[in-house]
Amino acid sequence: MFFYDPTLCLPSSEELPDSDDTPVDNELQDLIPGLLKSILAWLWRDRWDWFFGVDMGIYYDPDLPAIVPDGFLSIGIPRVIDEELRLSYVLWEERRVPTFVLEVVSRRHRGEYSSKKALYAQMGVKYYAIYSSRRRRKPRLEVYELVDQEYHLLTGEPVWLPEVGLGLGRDRGVYQGIEREWLYWYDQSGQRIPTPEERAEQAEAWAEQVRQQAEQERQRAEQERQRAEQERQRAEQAEIKLQALMDQLQQRGIDPNQL
Repeated sequence: MFFYDPTLCLPSSEELPDSDDTPVDNELQDLIPGLLKSILAWLWRDRWDWFFGVDMGIYYDPDLPAIVPDGFLSIGIPRVIDEELRLSYVLWEERRVPTFVLEVVSRRHRGEYSSKKALYAQMGVKYYAIYSSRRRRKPRLEVYELVDQEYHLLTGEPVWLPEVGLGLGRDRGVYQGIEREWLYWYDQSGQRIPTPEERAEQAEAWAEQVRQQAEQERQRAEQERQRAEQERQRAEQAEIKLQALMDQLQQRGIDPNQL
């Protein structure tokens, strides 16, 4: 039987450009998704069925250029293909639409609230998040869920994403030495997942606490040893004095055992 797969005629990720040479508008568009990716890399370190792309092109139509979100998460695909890693994300190769897409708004909008939103809905992206630290009258973080091919704004924060198994929300923290508001992953109880840097600091603090406790135990043991040595010396001195007294009594003709 003849089997025809039309996707085999489409260009592969090796044949498609992996960069349009267009830089991100600001540093946050790299750092914010990078932080989310670093948290997942530790949290899901034993899982190999996910991929998080940062500033990577998604090819959704062979006749159109790739769309490049600031960050996206796909679940149910190999985390690593080979040593060269992914050049881009090609839907007809991956055969899975990203579950989550993140756009970080720069000084000028690039269609995050309009054209990109419509395209991600058309692609079938389940969750679409937009973050803008410059917003004052509207929420800085908006998370949409795709229902019947339309995005619906989710309420509350952190926002729970069942298909991801994590929540998304904001908090102040320090990342790469920079203190500001960042996006973080949260567990189902609403607790923020620590970053690798925070885990390292916690581990260092715990190790220092253990070292201090060990030092205190060593000092207590040394004090006990010194007290025991002092008691031994006092006992020896008392024995010497007693023996001297008995010698004196014997010299005077007195039997100490008869006393």
